[in-house]
Amino acid sequence: MKILTTPVECFANLPDFPWEPRYDPIPDGAGGQLRIAAIDAGPTDAEPVLMMHGEPSWSFLYRKMIPGIIAAGHRAVAPDLVGFGRSDKPSALDDYSYQRHVDWMTAWLRELDLARITLFCQDWGGLIGLRLAAENPDRFERIIVANTFLPTGEMPVSDAFLNWREYATTVEDFHVGGVIKGGTVRTLPEDIVDAYNAPFPDDSYKAGVRIFPALVPVKPEDPGAAANKAAWEVLQAWDKPVLTAFSDSDPITRGADLLFQSIVPGCRGQDHVTIVDAGHFLQEDKGEELAEVVVRFIEANPLGG
Repeated sequence: MKILTTPVECFANLPDFPWEPRYDPIPDGAGGQLRIAAIDAGPTDAEPVLMMHGEPSWSFLYRKMIPGIIAAGHRAVAPDLVGFGRSDKPSALDDYSYQRHVDWMTAWLRELDLARITLFCQDWGGLIGLRLAAENPDRFERIIVANTFLPTGEMPVSDAFLNWREYATTVEDFHVGGVIKGGTVRTLPEDIVDAYNAPFPDDSYKAGVRIFPALVPVKPEDPGAAANKAAWEVLQAWDKPVLTAFSDSDPITRGADLLFQSIVPGCRGQDHVTIVDAGHFLQEDKGEELAEVVVRFIEANPLGG
């Protein structure tokens, strides 16, 4: 497995993102190692809020949420998935699979020995994060589900998604910042767009970005579908607190919040929220508001409460 690492100078002068990452080595699944980068801010002995990004963003997406979470006395942990951000990037498309992503992040979770976790997950951060919670339930205390789902291949797939999958793997210039810009309600300044492009100085670094849509299970026999179905079985018995915080302007995941609320026991009695005037990347549109949602949710559901 050939591993690429984005040069550190690509991340110079990131706007409103002062935190330096920690780097932790994990097995790459092919006899070697790779490093996962993560923002780890706030008191190290506090309950961690694990914020997991999706496609094609990185931990920069959480820069508006981290200050509010730290100010409330919590530990803010925002990893870059393998192939994204400042984490290492296997260079071949077939280096990536859904299961490998879960395995990589499970190894990282155990390397940091995170526990008492409040998970905030969006997009692929949910496809991976919800698997982490279902497969390591003793480490997780609360879950906030935002603009995400856990597909099993049993529901019809939209033409829009199939077109997106085709675009990601075939377009000559995959403009990461442009994709983020297209998934927000507010107009992004050019320095923010540039920051989303920063991890990918050229196309050789984009294998993980390009392959992600093709890893979504769209048929029951697809890789990942059976494991996701098993995760749903765990979630359908999950009685620890679960909150949905979906935006009002995301055509990709619209309605999935109602499904979580209807079948996950931990959703009962929670003050579920709709984030108004926010797109698919709601952390970019309303990050400060989301931080307040996270803090209130934790306060309303204390450990042992």
